[in-house]
Amino acid sequence: MAAFSCSKNNGEKPQPPVGAIISLADPTIFADKGVYYLYGTADPDGFKVYTSRDKLNWKKESYVLRKGTAYGTQGFWAPQVFSYNGLYYMAYTANENIAIASAQKPTGNFTNENKPLPSSLKQIDPFVFVDGGKIYLYHVRLNKGNKIYVAELNADFTSIKEETLRECIAAEDGWENTQKVSWPVAEGPTVFKHENLYYLVYSANDFRNPDYAVGYAVSESPVGPWKKYEGNPVISKTMLGINGTGHGDILFEQDKMQYVFHTHELNEKVGNRKTAVIDLVFKNVNGKNILTADAKTFSFLRTAN
Repeated sequence: MAAFSCSKNNGEKPQPPVGAIISLADPTIFADKGVYYLYGTADPDGFKVYTSRDKLNWKKESYVLRKGTAYGTQGFWAPQVFSYNGLYYMAYTANENIAIASAQKPTGNFTNENKPLPSSLKQIDPFVFVDGGKIYLYHVRLNKGNKIYVAELNADFTSIKEETLRECIAAEDGWENTQKVSWPVAEGPTVFKHENLYYLVYSANDFRNPDYAVGYAVSESPVGPWKKYEGNPVISKTMLGINGTGHGDILFEQDKMQYVFHTHELNEKVGNRKTAVIDLVFKNVNGKNILTADAKTFSFLRTAN
């Protein structure tokens, strides 16, 4: 994971990019050896990547995972790329199942044995987190709503340890189901550890809902139980004046933390969804660390000229 920063050029403040706004939903950024790789939901046949060295201007590259070379024929959604034991991995959704593919480099080609992780239910939105020698898969299962679960992954990344499966988050609070639908949605998990506590950042409401927004929950254990922050949501249309703010990933670099996510194309139109970034910071409130987003840092990601 990585973050954005504005590097200096001969002492002058960098100019903001003027290229086209990138249209990726469910975005994530992976940093490796001075290069930043941006992935997300957009292409019906797999995943392409944008690359950048200055973290401001992005160049669209070729496919990193494509239908026919890895699991899936449709619905390529919500990729996460990470490195582990000398290989690069992509956890992703296809055909409303989760699969994990590997490659020698972040630009792919990512391949697998053309099989998803076994499950009795449809499952989407994977996020892999390594902690204490264990590998956890946070993901969404379609079970009377979109609900976030966690389970330990087996070492070969082809299945979970079924006995470790636990529910983490369901959309039950008012902000999480503003249209009061019968199929409430909590999705897009990202998990990290800060000062011996675990933070689960997630999105709620259907992605087409203007009130799609981001909140978080805290636990003393990577498997919960999770306590939702009472001030949720922390990113929303109320904060930014833009509809459909949600489903992204956190980028870490040194002491900086930012959330890359998508918004609706227009407040009158959902897609193509636009890719944006905002700073996340901890604030000490009455002796407690509160995760907040700084609206002044919001910006869209753009291609180079």
